[in-house]
Amino acid sequence: MNRFWSPFVNRLEPYVPGEQPADGNLIKLNTNENPYGPSPKVLAAMKDEISNDLRRYPDPEAWALKSVIADTYDISIDQVFVGNGSDEVLAHMFHGLFCQDQPVLFPDISYSFYTVYCGLYQIQYQLVSLNDQFEINIKDYCQPNGGIIIANPNAPTGIAITLEQISALLEYNKKSAVIIDEAYIDFGGRTAVSLIHKYPNLLVVQTLSKSRSLAGLRVGFAVGNKELIEALARVKNSFNSYPLDRLAIAGAMAAIKDTEGFNHTRNKIIQSRQYLTKALSRIGFYVLPSLANFVFASHEKIKAKIIYQVLKDQGILVRYFDQDRIRNFIRITIGTQKECEMLVKSLTDLF
Repeated sequence: MNRFWSPFVNRLEPYVPGEQPADGNLIKLNTNENPYGPSPKVLAAMKDEISNDLRRYPDPEAWALKSVIADTYDISIDQVFVGNGSDEVLAHMFHGLFCQDQPVLFPDISYSFYTVYCGLYQIQYQLVSLNDQFEINIKDYCQPNGGIIIANPNAPTGIAITLEQISALLEYNKKSAVIIDEAYIDFGGRTAVSLIHKYPNLLVVQTLSKSRSLAGLRVGFAVGNKELIEALARVKNSFNSYPLDRLAIAGAMAAIKDTEGFNHTRNKIIQSRQYLTKALSRIGFYVLPSLANFVFASHEKIKAKIIYQVLKDQGILVRYFDQDRIRNFIRITIGTQKECEMLVKSLTDLF
């Protein structure tokens, strides 16, 4: 413990991101990045924004970007919040909505940043166990709580819940904020945005990092009832009034507008996911049914940690989580079709 630290800092257990090696020759299938790169329209929009205007601050509310998001989802602009990646948006939600007398509920196997936020903001929480098939049982969330957050599709499992299940969750939990984290929704799930008109306690979070190929730009957003959005804005403006720079705003607007490029890229990823799921199953893997841009798989004979290390030695990075219940699984990001085929060949040779 450093003598200059605030006391709570020593108790923090920070989030551990996936490896980001400097070696560009690796096949990188460990951090759920999009393998196909941003739309050319995004790059052009950002290039156009590079001008003498960079000497000035960006729009603190990013109204132009909010307008594009509002038009895309047929909602009003005051129902939209934007931030520096969905991680920052989620952090403001935890801070602004979940500091309650009752514990926040979320799955025992999910995005590990949730527990980090609780530690950072000293929020009490309760982990709700997934069932033996790693599925969420909505009935388990029908208990007193100070808020609920569910990743849909879940990470790292890739399993999604339906809009009907989300509606049932909201019907029971009308007195607490419910957050649906949709980082991977564009790869096969159905967004819950349509439910925000009926449920004023619902916030839906999305990111441009995955399906829009902009992990390096850091843009995320939330949509929901304007009173909830106002709470996020109050926290944001007490923390960082200018979370998005001019290039990020321009690039994000172009990415959302380019529907054709977006659909082309995500469809290629969905097709490669289907190929990889079948190929892994043929060589003895149990693969969970994923609607994300990754698969979660366990082999019947060889331990996941060994598979992870063997692949790494061959220049292929996947993600291994050394934690209870999922210690024998690896998470594999869907790369290009060629990268998926190279992975399958390496695994086939191993087995």
